[in-house]
Amino acid sequence: MAHKILVIHGPNLNMLGMREPETYGAATLADINNALKVHGRELDMEVTAFQSNLEGEMVEKIQQSIGVYDGLIINPAAYTHTSIAIRDAVLLLKMPVVEVHLSNIHKREPFRRHSYLSDVVVGQIVGFGMQGYLMALHAIFHILQES
Repeated sequence: MAHKILVIHGPNLNMLGMREPETYGAATLADINNALKVHGRELDMEVTAFQSNLEGEMVEKIQQSIGVYDGLIINPAAYTHTSIAIRDAVLLLKMPVVEVHLSNIHKREPFRRHSYLSDVVVGQIVGFGMQGYLMALHAIFHILQES
């Protein structure tokens, strides 16, 4: 049976490819989602992607994932540094959660170096661009195989 993986993309990630390519790369959100779906099929994982610019919609999607998905990859984008609501929603989950950032948030402006999620997720992957999402998918695959 295929594991179901949810990927949540936060605000402004729908503008990838146009938004600061020197920081976020040339890949579009569609490129990332397509790569995840293809790679997921190779791992017998069904990947569903969701993007929102709204914090409340992200919280609702996290809550709705309970009992439906086996793992979560999340790039909260700017909400990484501000959202206790997203953190609290993630705390509800009994599945592996991996936080992903296209850029290395620890090498950027001081306000971007703190993540409200980093201590409540399995791990954080930063600075590898689109490859970070694929690395997160592999990490969840291995965690689920071990459980």
